[in-house]
Amino acid sequence: MRSYDDITVIIPSLDPDARLLEVIEGVTQKGFSDLLLVDDGSAPENQHFFEEAAEKYGCEVLHHPHNLGKGRALKTAFAWIEENRQNIRGCVTIDGDNQHHPDDIAACVDKMLAGDCKELVLGVRDFDAENVPPKSKFGNKCTSFVFKVFCGLKVSDTQTGLRVFPKFCIPTMLEIAGERFEYETNMLLVCKNAGIPLVEQTIRTIYIDANATTHFHPIKDSVRVYGIIIKFFLSSILSFVIDYGLFNLLYALTKHLFASTVIARIVSSLFNFTVNRKAVFKSKAPLAGTMIRYYILCAVQMLTSYLLVALLSCIFGKSSLIVAILKLCVDIFLYFISFRIQQAWVFAEKPAEK
Repeated sequence: MRSYDDITVIIPSLDPDARLLEVIEGVTQKGFSDLLLVDDGSAPENQHFFEEAAEKYGCEVLHHPHNLGKGRALKTAFAWIEENRQNIRGCVTIDGDNQHHPDDIAACVDKMLAGDCKELVLGVRDFDAENVPPKSKFGNKCTSFVFKVFCGLKVSDTQTGLRVFPKFCIPTMLEIAGERFEYETNMLLVCKNAGIPLVEQTIRTIYIDANATTHFHPIKDSVRVYGIIIKFFLSSILSFVIDYGLFNLLYALTKHLFASTVIARIVSSLFNFTVNRKAVFKSKAPLAGTMIRYYILCAVQMLTSYLLVALLSCIFGKSSLIVAILKLCVDIFLYFISFRIQQAWVFAEKPAEK
């Protein structure tokens, strides 16, 4: 049996049952000896599981005084590792409800070690399997599609709890926003922007009691998971209302397509830039460079919008109503392209800035 003494196993847990001890038994039999549990504010009647884990298996146990969320539990574990495990090669996060098979955990760790500890490994499930609850299948496929389209992030299982982290990337994990389930999604976006490779390892798709014990709240946590996209959407909607309304007002008054486009875009772009920089992407990149890149994009997008509307208006007509409809269609198309460019270039931080 292979030894994984230089790998720390992290298990965040909230109100566990006997399956937590089964998980610990399974990973110790597989060769893992350094186990770290994070009690995320479990009730007093469930504390005996943590006590038994410490006494019987020698687990290190960290406690939150009350429920702070899975993201905070993981960051608590990462902070402890930074202080107490300087010589490990990496760590692996798993769930405490027996949904991760010990063989799959070992396979994911082996993949990270085979990559010379330079890649973050995701244990990904097959959501086409018959045992996957419809809610979980739809949710994960939808999230994967959304992040592929909007963020250029090709991950087949965005919410997997089985992840293997090389030691070098743990400081980055501590700086990521999010306290609950959105933290795991934010992590993927940060890794993409930071150039940390993400690789996948297929694992068993195990759901116990149709995933009835999950602490994931479909509406509240989904809003957090899609936070960056929702905020960008709202920012774009408000900017679009300003731009579209001002454009149509100016065009109705002047019938000057180019001037109406330029003036409306200048006003709306100032609003959009400020909101996106501070609230959406929360960029710490220097203001001057960010603004230059933003207005380069803005100028190109504005010129593209003008040329496309001018071209299409020659085909479909130049009445105010037709031009308004054409501009709506063109700007919706450009909206999707703009999100990707702003995320990957405009508000991206250079390595020195990170």
